[in-house]
Amino acid sequence: MIEENKQKIKSFTDLNAWKEGHCLVLLIYKLISSFPQEEKFALADQMRRCVTSVTSNIAEGFSRQSKKEKLQFYSISKGSLTELQNQLIIARDVRYISEVTFGETIEKITAVGRLLTGLIQYLR
Repeated sequence: MIEENKQKIKSFTDLNAWKEGHCLVLLIYKLISSFPQEEKFALADQMRRCVTSVTSNIAEGFSRQSKKEKLQFYSISKGSLTELQNQLIIARDVRYISEVTFGETIEKITAVGRLLTGLIQYLR
């Protein structure tokens, strides 16, 4: 098993990338709760799917046996982060979120991305 912060990783929930990703999930769910009603099944739904895909793919990748499969799922997770970033730009540009909220959320997305990059580099 991989080591992160000198502790044995026994579950996907022990991975810092998953922990920070989960915080991002909660942040996005809170953020989209203030979107207009007509967006509940459009942009908000897409953002919800993307952000849950981030942590879901980390979890699934963790359980895979081969390095190649792990890398595939962690890479999909990074792709979902990029897609979420695009949707966040849209939300900002149509003024569903403020510039401050946008900046704070992008910082969180970037942090999760760095952790995922580290996980991917470790496996390579």
